[in-house]
Amino acid sequence: MLKQRVITAVVLLAVLLPALFASSPWPFGLLTLVMVAAAGWEWGRLNGLAGGAVLVGAAVALICGAAWWTGTAFGAWPLVAVAWIVGVALVLRAGPAGWPKTPAALRWVLGVALLCVAWLAMTQGKALGLNFLLSVFCLVWMADIAAYFSGRAFGRRKLAPTISPGKSWEGVYGGVVGVLLLAVLWSLADAHFMPASPSLYSLLPARLGWPLALLALLVLAGMSVAGDLFESLVKRAAGAKDSSQLLPGHGGVLDRIDALLPVLPIAIALATL
Repeated sequence: MLKQRVITAVVLLAVLLPALFASSPWPFGLLTLVMVAAAGWEWGRLNGLAGGAVLVGAAVALICGAAWWTGTAFGAWPLVAVAWIVGVALVLRAGPAGWPKTPAALRWVLGVALLCVAWLAMTQGKALGLNFLLSVFCLVWMADIAAYFSGRAFGRRKLAPTISPGKSWEGVYGGVVGVLLLAVLWSLADAHFMPASPSLYSLLPARLGWPLALLALLVLAGMSVAGDLFESLVKRAAGAKDSSQLLPGHGGVLDRIDALLPVLPIAIALATL
């Protein structure tokens, strides 16, 4: 299993990094469009569409592709941020038993909307600069890695036992500390090396001041956990361990991007205030 995970990760990096660092936006845009379309297919399968799940993936691809082709700008980021925070709180409170009670058609439309908004946020983040987009990605990765090690070392109190029994409050605290440490170090690196574009950790203090910037980082770290829990809830309601087997050793695309779904649009909302 470990060998398979490593091979898949190497292949993904070999494809993603050239697209990410390309001067043209097209390679990264097309690659991520394929990924979110695949995630749409997974969403459809997890929400009862079975053979028709490809329709959800196709809808995601068509809407995102049309927005990109026409140059349509999306500006309702604060509204999306509030909707994510309120919506995910209600869904998690209802638990896995509450999710199937939501009308199936509404769940399908919601999946399309969440994936399209995340992709639009990702492309806008790329337009703000590679340094900005990487800083958002690294926030999610740091929150996940620090939470994993902190949870293994100190985890005692379960965070959401009916949704993800392995997660603990101590893991969440460790993830938050990791994100705050990353923010301080990255902002210092920005000041020293003066990259071509600002990172999230430079933009937030510049626009909000450090006290509010730290609060914003706490929100982003918390929403990273919430995005992970949200996808776990959907999988548990469907009786699935992984969203698919598209990425051998890693599960599906949704399993890799679940925490990014809320963090990307909220980061854009905060950075463009």
